[in-house]
Amino acid sequence: MAEYEACIMGIRAVIERKIKVLEVYGDSTLVIYQLKAEWETRDSKLINYQNLVLELIEEFEDITFCYLPRDENQMADALATLASIIKVNKQKDVKPIQMSIYEALAYCCNIDDEEEKDYHLWYHNILRYIKNREYPDQTTENEKKTLRRLANDYVLDREILYRRGKDQVLLRCVDAVEARQILEEVHEGVCGTHANGFTMTK
Repeated sequence: MAEYEACIMGIRAVIERKIKVLEVYGDSTLVIYQLKAEWETRDSKLINYQNLVLELIEEFEDITFCYLPRDENQMADALATLASIIKVNKQKDVKPIQMSIYEALAYCCNIDDEEEKDYHLWYHNILRYIKNREYPDQTTENEKKTLRRLANDYVLDREILYRRGKDQVLLRCVDAVEARQILEEVHEGVCGTHANGFTMTK
């Protein structure tokens, strides 16, 4: 919904300036392709947003929506997020905002090429033990005992490893690259609205 909010705020700002021809660039595949009518909108909350945008675009003589990959749209994404959370008092002078651009992203988002290749997945030792009953080299007896205990919570189906959740639901194990892709799809709303932050981290 935040992506729709940012889109609506931008369109309203353009309408106030009486601009009649507009190209909208966005890094949300969900929003852009729904507004282009290439994707169906099923979420009731998003339908209301979509209908509002469709009303607003009646103010234009020509308007097009274009998808722009997120890594090519970082500055606009940051400014849109900032605009959606700050209320500006129009009666007072607005102070300029100074922004710094760092060469590297924060650690949690800065997965380098070597890590993305995942030569040894985080569940590598568990998978190896379940498949072949093998332990890593130079493993102590305590470490072997711990590995056996951990393996009890995992199930191997063909070549896919699953972890048993507390409710006995099987959770598929994924590497760093696939995890990032899943998070991006959930954030985009491809799978519908996601659970709250606490539930997602459990």
